[in-house]
Amino acid sequence: MKSLQDALYNWLTIDVVAKARPDDMAAQETASFFYEILRNDFQITELEANKDGAGEMYIVHYKRNGEEQVARFPAELIEVMLKQMEMNPEKYRNYLS
Repeated sequence: MKSLQDALYNWLTIDVVAKARPDDMAAQETASFFYEILRNDFQITELEANKDGAGEMYIVHYKRNGEEQVARFPAELIEVMLKQMEMNPEKYRNYLS
């Protein structure tokens, strides 16, 4: 992945799903995979994301090379995968191993 912005977006999208579906091992593993990309490829540490007070944006706080940085993503874009899963649960069953 070449872009930090894309890597943060991918991680945040699946992290939202993983938090909403804690028993979904595929979501947990995928969130970990993207976290490792951020850590290894982009030297990201202290990664944290929260919605703003209005619930319209996700604010991602992180450190890169020791410097605190912030990224913002519209909640509507980040939550599209989770909403799709909630609207069509039969397509996104959690298969436990």
